[in-house]
Amino acid sequence: MKKGEKRKLELLKIAYKMFLSKGYENTSVDEIIEEAGIAKGTYYYYFESKEQMLEEVIEMMIGQEAEMARQVLSSNLDVVQKILGIMAAFRPAPEEATIENALHQQENALMHNKVLKRLVAEAIPLLSEAAEEGIRQGIFNCDHVPERVKILLIVGNELFDDGNFTENDVTVFIDMAEKLFGAKPGSMEYVKGLIGQMEMQ
Repeated sequence: MKKGEKRKLELLKIAYKMFLSKGYENTSVDEIIEEAGIAKGTYYYYFESKEQMLEEVIEMMIGQEAEMARQVLSSNLDVVQKILGIMAAFRPAPEEATIENALHQQENALMHNKVLKRLVAEAIPLLSEAAEEGIRQGIFNCDHVPERVKILLIVGNELFDDGNFTENDVTVFIDMAEKLFGAKPGSMEYVKGLIGQMEMQ
C-alpha cells in the first residue's frame, strides 16, 4: 500500500471510530482533523467533504463485510447456511447503527442508493456461487441464478434491515426462497431457527 493510501485509510478508521462513538451528524470535520493531528489542507487533499468521507467509510465497511462473506462461502457450512450467512455478513453490526442511520437522512438519499447498488454488486457473485453449489448437490433446481439471488438479497435486506419483522414474515420469506431456488417444500424450514436468533417482534 502506498504512503498516501495508507494515510487515507488511517483517516477513514479515525472517522469510523468517531462516527460510531458520537454519530455522523455530531462529528465535525474539525474534530476529525484534531483527532488525526493533521492540517485542514491535508484533510481536503483526501476528501472533498464530510459526505464523501462518510461514503468512503461505508465503502470500507462493505469491503470488510465482503471479506467475512467470502469466509462463510469457503466454510464447511451447508449451502442454505452459507446463503443466510453471506446475507448476514452484509448487514451492519448493531454498533454501526449510527453510521447506517446517516444514510437514511433525506440529504443522503443519492448516497444511500449508490451504497445499496455497491452492496448488491458485492453480494450477488458470492450468493450465486453458493446457489450454484446447491444446484450441483441437487438441493436447488433453477436457472438465472444471479437474478434470483438479487431478488432474495433485496427482499431480505428490506425485511430484516431493522429487526422489525414477525414470525409470519420469516415463514413467507422461507417459502419464497424455496420457490426461487426450486428447492423441495420444507427443505429450508430449519432456517427459521437461524433467523430466529435475530430479534423478532
